Amino acid sequence: PALVILDAVARQVRGVVGDPDSVVQDSFTQGLLDFPVYTRPREFRGLSVPEVLLSGDHQKVADYRTEVSLRLTLLRRPELLLRHFFELPKELRQKARKLAQELGVSGLPEEPS
Repeated sequence: PALVILDAVARQVRGVVGDPDSVVQDSFTQGLLDFPVYTRPREFRGLSVPEVLLSGDHQKVADYRTEVSLRLTLLRRPELLLRHFFELPKELRQKARKLAQELGVSGLPEEPS
């Protein structure tokens, strides 16, 4: 526990982390869990890297990662998404609602009138 606190505090000190944006983009600081990260080989123990990640299409890769992050968050930590829901762009909130409906997850708030 002490190391976790030390890490959390140290990361806020200027110069400790090389790229300050890294702290902002950490998993769940914006209400979403991170997407899975893959490496070589393309297939390992029967698990393959999704083809979209090998496509070279940056927009499709970004869309895939967003959807996977939403899916993982809805299934594993929906309270994170709820806590930051209205901080997300409207388009992402709409995607989250649609995916939640597909997954049978309830409780996402509607847009304010």
